[in-house]
Amino acid sequence: MQSILKYFPNLTERQKEQFAALNELYHDWNQKINVISRKDIDNLYEHHILHSLAIAKAIRFKEGSNILDFGTGGGFPGVPLAIMFPECNFKLIDGTGKKIRVAQEVANAIGLENCHPTHLRGEDEKGEYDFVVSRAVMQLPDLMKIIRKNISKKQQNAMINGLICLKGGDMQAETAQFKNIVEITDISTWFEEEWFVGKQLVYVPIVK
Repeated sequence: MQSILKYFPNLTERQKEQFAALNELYHDWNQKINVISRKDIDNLYEHHILHSLAIAKAIRFKEGSNILDFGTGGGFPGVPLAIMFPECNFKLIDGTGKKIRVAQEVANAIGLENCHPTHLRGEDEKGEYDFVVSRAVMQLPDLMKIIRKNISKKQQNAMINGLICLKGGDMQAETAQFKNIVEITDISTWFEEEWFVGKQLVYVPIVK
């Protein structure tokens, strides 16, 4: 929790309470339904919550923005982002029902009303959103093919609508066909912890 306050010192009391509650909730649910590696659950705040919040360093979503979390698993990055941006709407989708159940139970427990976990494959999502966010779900070209249909033409944020995803490793091959438009930012630009070295935020604007 301290790592969240270190980089986001201006949280409201409500946000602090919601972030603090995630520790016990995810530890409890992870024993029933494995959404985070058992070896990694004790690194929940740094490796999962703070990692998700790298997106909040790249963009401050405007009030009323609609965001789709594609392949959310147990709620990342969607749940931390929904806490951070209470005036925005987040739909979290995943093809695995039991993982979505964890995200739903966590959201319910902390009263997160702007977060809507839904058991759905990305191919079947018909809605339009300002941004699609994801965390290491699939190769970028494959992901772009699926989510292009879900990006709204209506612009309301400082950044052009598109895809924002969290990735690791060498992105050269994955981003080759988008090289003229893709923006890659090292997450260690924002967070000094060693775990973030080599991890990137990838932004691909989608203009229709």
